[in-house]
Amino acid sequence: MIKQLIIVSFLLIYLSGHAHAADTNRPGTLLLGQSCALSGPAKNLGLEMRAGLQAAIAKINDDNGINGRTVHLRSRDDGYEPDRAIRNTLELIQDDQVFLLIGEVGTPTSKAVVPIIEKYKIPFFAPFTGAELLRTPFHRYVINVRASYYQEMEALTAYLTDKSGIQRIACFYQNDSYGFAGLEGIKRALQKRDMQLVSQGSYERNTVAVMGGLQGIYRADPEAVILVGTYAACAEFIKLSKAKKQGTKIFGNISFVGTESLKSALGTYGANVIVSQVVPYPWDDSIPLIREYKNAMHRYQRNFSVSFISLEGYIAGKLFAAIAKAVPGELTREKFIETMQQIGRFDLGGLVIQFGKNDHQGMDSIYLTTIYPTVQKVSVDE
Repeated sequence: MIKQLIIVSFLLIYLSGHAHAADTNRPGTLLLGQSCALSGPAKNLGLEMRAGLQAAIAKINDDNGINGRTVHLRSRDDGYEPDRAIRNTLELIQDDQVFLLIGEVGTPTSKAVVPIIEKYKIPFFAPFTGAELLRTPFHRYVINVRASYYQEMEALTAYLTDKSGIQRIACFYQNDSYGFAGLEGIKRALQKRDMQLVSQGSYERNTVAVMGGLQGIYRADPEAVILVGTYAACAEFIKLSKAKKQGTKIFGNISFVGTESLKSALGTYGANVIVSQVVPYPWDDSIPLIREYKNAMHRYQRNFSVSFISLEGYIAGKLFAAIAKAVPGELTREKFIETMQQIGRFDLGGLVIQFGKNDHQGMDSIYLTTIYPTVQKVSVDE
C-alpha cells in the first residue's frame, strides 16, 4: 500500500510539472511565444505589436488554423529590459515549449536572447528591430521581416541632404545597442556623402532624461537632428528643442520610435517631424493586404487603432502562417526554415516578401512620413 502511494505521488508530481506544456502543444494546437514591453515607457510598442499579431492569429484560426491546428500566442512582459527578456525567453522555450518566438520588441532585448536562440535552435521570427547585429553575421535562426536601420538612415539622409539641401546634421540616440545601431547607420550614410555629424548626444533607456543630450546637440547649431529613441524620450527632446532653441529645420526619426505614440505625445509640436517606415502606409486601401489588416483589427482588436506597428505585427503573423502551411509533412522548426528558404517569395496580398538561403531579411523598402497635423506620406521623387 505504501509503495503504491509513493508511485501515485511521484506520478502526480511528474504530471503537474508537464501538464501545462503538454496541453499547449497537443496535436491540435500550435503555441508561439513573444517577449515584449507591455509596461513601462515603451509599452505602446509592445502592445501594438502584440495587437497586430493577435489580429492575424485570430483570422488564421477562423480560416482553419495551420492545416487544422489552432494557433495561440503567449506574450510575456519584459518592460524593454534585457534581463527580463532573457528570463521570459527561457520560460517560453523550456516551460511553455513554444514552436518559435515571434515579434520581440527592441534591439537590447533581442541582442540579449540571440545566444539562447542559437543554443536551442529555435526560430526568432520577425523581431521589431532593424539592428544590424541580427543581420550581420548571418544567423540561421533569426528571420527578419523588416528593412534594417542602416537602410532607414540612408533614406532619411538622402531626403535631408540630397532633396532638402541640409548640411548640418546631429544625432540624438538611446545609450544602448539600439541607439548605437542607429548612430552607426547615420554615420555611414553621411560618410558616403563625404559628411559627418556636427554633434551627438544621448539619454538612458526607459527614461526621458534628455537635457544633457540636448545641450550637447545644440553646441553645434544643427539644421536637422536624427533621433534614435522611443516615443516618450524623442517627444521630450523635440518639445524642449522647439521651446528653447531656434534654427533646427527638421527632426527625423526611425520606425521604432512608434509613429502614432510620438504624434500623440507631441501634440501641436509635431510640425517638421518626419519618420521613416518599413511597412506600407496603413491607410492605403488600394493594397489588398491593408484592407484585410484593417478588417481584422476592427473585428478582433477593436480597442487598438490602425498603426504602422500593429500592421507590422499583422504582417509577421500572416507570413508565419503562409510559411507554416507550406511545410510538407510534419511541421518542425528546421523544416519551417528550409521551406521559407526554398519557396523564397511570399505574396501577402500586394506586399511581396522574399528570402533566400543566406538572406533572412524579407523586405527592403523604406517609406517616409510626416506626423503633423496628420500622418502623411512624404514625396521623395522630385
